[in-house]
Amino acid sequence: MELSHLNSAPADELTTTLLACCDVPSWADAVVTGRPYRTTEDLYAVADKAARELTPSEVGRALAAHPRIGERAGGGGTEASWSRQEQAGVGPDAALQSALLDGNRAYEDRFGRVFLICATGLGGEEILASLRQRLQHDDETEAAVVAEELRKIALLRLRKVLEP
Repeated sequence: MELSHLNSAPADELTTTLLACCDVPSWADAVVTGRPYRTTEDLYAVADKAARELTPSEVGRALAAHPRIGERAGGGGTEASWSRQEQAGVGPDAALQSALLDGNRAYEDRFGRVFLICATGLGGEEILASLRQRLQHDDETEAAVVAEELRKIALLRLRKVLEP
């Protein structure tokens, strides 16, 4: 999508696209109401600021739209396709898959939510190492890390909308 189309798209159409980037209505609304954007940098600045202001409950809502690391997102929608691309580095290694499954369970038991990481460009071993390291965080530290990872994913996906 070109910036001019983003600026002129019907709000409901754009909102649907934005919710695939980050399933938080307030974030999508901030991006929609910030139009028109003169440059993509202006757009990314608004999206970044809105992502940094997400509440814990909004982060929780967004997490519900993300599959576990190592699990292939089902379906043919944009968000599922992006998730499969983002997790491409996990690979088919059975031992790694098992370790990620165990790590995901431990993380969910510890923090009560799905483990989220901006996996684009990371290999499976890097993801597993991060998961294990983050299990050592206290709740407040990990909540901040999760919010930051979600912000990175939202902006990465927004870039995919404009730079397919």
